[in-house]
Amino acid sequence: MESTHLGFPIETVIVFVVLSLGAIFIDLFMHRKDQPISLKSAAAWSIFWVLVSLAFGGFLYVHHGAEMASLFITGYALEKVLSVDNLFVMMAIFSWFSVPDRYRHRVLYWGIIGAIVFRGVFVAIGTGLLMLGPWVELLFAAIVGWTAVMMLKSGGDDDEIEDYSQHLAYRLVKRFFPIWPKLKGHDFVLNQKEVDAELAKPENADVQIGRGGKAAIYATPLLLCLAVIELSDVMFAFDSVPAVIAVSREPLIVYSAMMFAILGLRTLYFVLEALKQYLVHLEKAVIVLLFFIAAKLALNATDHFFHHGLAISASTSLFVVIGVLAVGIIASFIFPEKDGEEEAEHKNSDGQS
Repeated sequence: MESTHLGFPIETVIVFVVLSLGAIFIDLFMHRKDQPISLKSAAAWSIFWVLVSLAFGGFLYVHHGAEMASLFITGYALEKVLSVDNLFVMMAIFSWFSVPDRYRHRVLYWGIIGAIVFRGVFVAIGTGLLMLGPWVELLFAAIVGWTAVMMLKSGGDDDEIEDYSQHLAYRLVKRFFPIWPKLKGHDFVLNQKEVDAELAKPENADVQIGRGGKAAIYATPLLLCLAVIELSDVMFAFDSVPAVIAVSREPLIVYSAMMFAILGLRTLYFVLEALKQYLVHLEKAVIVLLFFIAAKLALNATDHFFHHGLAISASTSLFVVIGVLAVGIIASFIFPEKDGEEEAEHKNSDGQS
């Protein structure tokens, strides 16, 4: 059967596109209302997304063999694990912007649509760069390794809340749009008529828009929040794309693994938000996996120079990714951290005294 420029038959590409678009439309239809998602519902939807991903993996197994299916599952699991740290950043962003639970799903939806687009661009660039030679792989190994080192150094600084008013995305939105400082439902922007109606309300008598004159469009805090999330995810992609490319150089395998992992991030966010206090060792698992991927990339690159014959197979990578993730989760429940709680209690007691 004739292959596409992606290296796979057209029927494989069609199955991927149909599954992806179908999943997006299902998610949009089922979560079109502004209401908080319970842990039970989020867990059920997370399982659904995993099953959709495994269905595509099963298709690859039947039509392209066990190795391709293993590469896809490894890339999918790796992107899922690496996304955990990104989701924790999103929690901090939502908290800083004081976004109500019922609107977070909407912001995440458009954030993830943006992530799907940018991942496609980065995968195309990344896989194209690898054609330039093994030096690029060494560069990717350095990027992934540097990320792991930075996460290791950050240690317990996660509790510090960043001032997102100084974020580049925040400042860019303020540069191009006047800001309506209050939430108005789930709207990202307001027109002049809506702003005039809001200003006429007694409770908004002291509201300062921040720019004189009339404007066609005003940005709300939800748009500012979305912009910060989008740019944060783009920065995250600089680390995660090289990591998943380390698993496979096939663009369709890399992008489909990332795509299906991203599709389940919205509901996974609400699961992690509820379980964050319990998954205290999950970030350590992410750091271990980043070091593993950096080593895998370095081995592949140095083999071209020294012909040492050392390599990490697709099946080994799969077992390592799943194993490290399992150890991180199990360790979180067996060895829960209590230092943070004790320190918080100590600060509270000092404040009261």
